Amino acid sequence: MSQLRDFNGPIETGLTGIDLINRPMLNKGTAFSDDERDAFNLHGLLPPHVGTLDQQVARRLKVLRAFATDFERYAFLRELQDANETLFYALITRHLEEMLPLIYTPTVGEGCQRFSEIWRKPRGLFLSYPNRHRIREILANPRLDDVRIIVVSDGERILGLGDQGAGGMGIPIGKLALYTACAGIHPDQTLPILLDVGTGNEERLHDPLYVGWRHERMRGEDYDGFIEEFVTAVSERWPNVLLQWEDFAGSNAGRLLARYRDRLCSFNDDIQGTAAIAAGTLMAAIKVTGVPLGAQRICVLGAGSAGCGISSLLRQAMIEAGVSEAEARKRFFLVDRQGLLREGMTDLTPAQRPFLQKPESVAGWQLQKDGEVGLADVVNNAHPTVLIGVSGQAGAFTEPVIRAMAQKVDRPVIFPLSNPTSRSEATPAQLVAWSDGRALIGTGSPFPAVAWKGTSLRITQTNNSYIFPGVGLGVIAAGARRITDAMFMAAGKAVADISPVREEGRSGLLPPVTELRAVALAVAKAVAHQAQADGVADPCAEPELDTRIARSVWSPLYRPYRRRI
Repeated sequence: MSQLRDFNGPIETGLTGIDLINRPMLNKGTAFSDDERDAFNLHGLLPPHVGTLDQQVARRLKVLRAFATDFERYAFLRELQDANETLFYALITRHLEEMLPLIYTPTVGEGCQRFSEIWRKPRGLFLSYPNRHRIREILANPRLDDVRIIVVSDGERILGLGDQGAGGMGIPIGKLALYTACAGIHPDQTLPILLDVGTGNEERLHDPLYVGWRHERMRGEDYDGFIEEFVTAVSERWPNVLLQWEDFAGSNAGRLLARYRDRLCSFNDDIQGTAAIAAGTLMAAIKVTGVPLGAQRICVLGAGSAGCGISSLLRQAMIEAGVSEAEARKRFFLVDRQGLLREGMTDLTPAQRPFLQKPESVAGWQLQKDGEVGLADVVNNAHPTVLIGVSGQAGAFTEPVIRAMAQKVDRPVIFPLSNPTSRSEATPAQLVAWSDGRALIGTGSPFPAVAWKGTSLRITQTNNSYIFPGVGLGVIAAGARRITDAMFMAAGKAVADISPVREEGRSGLLPPVTELRAVALAVAKAVAHQAQADGVADPCAEPELDTRIARSVWSPLYRPYRRRI
């Protein structure tokens, strides 16, 4: 395991003047002391006022709140991050509930669509197909020596918005901001990467402002060869790095994970992170419903990588709870574009095959249309206790579907998880009304509380930000060499264990986002222990593990500077 970096004590640097101010991770703005201004030739470049981080946060917050739209706030925060990272993260961590929707979902969706409009300064790496022979040269830059976590996307399936090409870089940038804000991963240890292999988005290709490679998206052997070159170069440059695959199309997400997860410490957040938070939130909901996991009937709308990932982890949890594998399979109803997945269907992915219902299991169903088994048919005949949406289809959870579910289930568990907000399968207000206030709700994007019969129901944001920051922190602290499915199961259980419903009954299913750093610490510890149990990390005593986790956490505070001579 590599040495953990010391985040305390003075910083020594040879940069002076404008070069120091232009380094986002070193810039203090008006908070440079008089002594530092003397030592680093900063007089005249800054106003005479010597301020504090608290004053800077208050100043930036006032400006931020004055903007008219969330996209303007998103653009402002991106520029702040590129100017002064300590101030950026101080603002984010102190106002996490307000800032999370701005730096990530739902606003990041528009940020990706309009990425070319607001791109100003380099952040992360754009590895384009025409530059494939330069990948090693690009990665070799000494400023990247400390990188421990990479988030990479090829921009093809950005949230529920589809192919955004180079604009997809907004996702790795946003995800890594959450690694830092929620788990304290030092910004210098993070690296966002966009694999620019072209785009199938005609609007982007014909946009004169588009900053990406103007070419049809690469496919087949050319695409696979480029990915292979990238993974090989990364593993040579950083043998112990954690790589997170993000927003790859369903046709690539699962197979790339399967191909590389044992060559490089890596995971796919859309598959495994989404599965872990869905499982953790369902386990929390069970504390309210009293229906054990093995007795749940689970309907998933959207049988892509996310839907299959959720189903796979929940099926494994059922088996661990004592349900036979055959019985567990019967309890999942996956609905895709062609309807309920059943044996005899063609063009199925390997991830879908374990969840095919047998023809005889639906033989007696009353269908709305002969030969077609849609979501409403599943709800009316299978009477699911859990309904999960990862379809990207706004409004797919209709009033008749929800009322039919609530008619048969006392406390229906409903998770419309599609992002951004505009793609949610239903709004919480609708679900509360249609279930007569009985639904237990988790959403992918943030929604306000819902008023119901004189009470205010806090809506649980069932977002991956509860999972992946802690996974990264646990991997770094434990020195994990690989990431196992059991580590994600441990992450989900850790989140469920700190659910507020244990004490408060009708509170949200998960802790509020203001507590995400505490959540990350709990997840990190659980993941690190599981990594040791799985033999992918060297064992260490409990006190040492706690020390490693604590030493891996960075807080956004200004440190004193010494000039390197």
